[in-house]
Amino acid sequence: MKQTIALVDDDRNILTSVSMTLEAEGYQVRTYTDGESALQGLTAKPVDLAVLDIKMPRMDGMELLQRLRAKSQLPVIFLTSKDEEVDQLMGLRLGADDYITKPFSQRLLLERIRALLRRNDANRAEPTGVAAPASVVRGDLSLDETRHQCLWRGADIQLTVTEFLLVKALAMRPGLVKSRDQLIDAAYGENIYVDDRTIDSHIKRVRKKFRQIDDGFNQIETLYGIGYRYKED
Repeated sequence: MKQTIALVDDDRNILTSVSMTLEAEGYQVRTYTDGESALQGLTAKPVDLAVLDIKMPRMDGMELLQRLRAKSQLPVIFLTSKDEEVDQLMGLRLGADDYITKPFSQRLLLERIRALLRRNDANRAEPTGVAAPASVVRGDLSLDETRHQCLWRGADIQLTVTEFLLVKALAMRPGLVKSRDQLIDAAYGENIYVDDRTIDSHIKRVRKKFRQIDDGFNQIETLYGIGYRYKED
């Protein structure tokens, strides 16, 4: 069954050219020119992944992402301009999985889409052979890959694909320091370039989600200049 990608951008040239590229690769594509119509369409009929522009009429990409995140953990890639670093970081803090700056290579966008869909599929797939265990339990933390479920003290924590993979990478080896490069490989895959600040933004959002349930949560430690580690009680 074909996977479906939603493209949301007020630039019709981008919608047309990117749609043609994705359809040629076997994806189904749905396009929207503003945030409001995209929210209605994606709520009524979910897709496998969404690519969102930030600057759009009627509802910008930031607000659209916030509203989508209130309902689902749909994988999301942001499109930003080169001078929109603040928007990039804000998008990650709101729950975007990745971002690409305009002007962009369609081949690069295609590779990022493939990588995110692979991560999403692998995270939800049933384990086979000698693959990593489907469940990880570390004290009050419980991760279930087959359900994409994260529990802290029995409470459900809604994590995006990227956030889930980061927590898993840290929790699998409690006490072991993971560098940002190692976390990038764990969450994005090898040969994918991601700025270090992207990982920092994801970690901040993960902590915020846990602290909404438990304001004393401090299991994810920062080792400045080195990376992060999971502290098991």
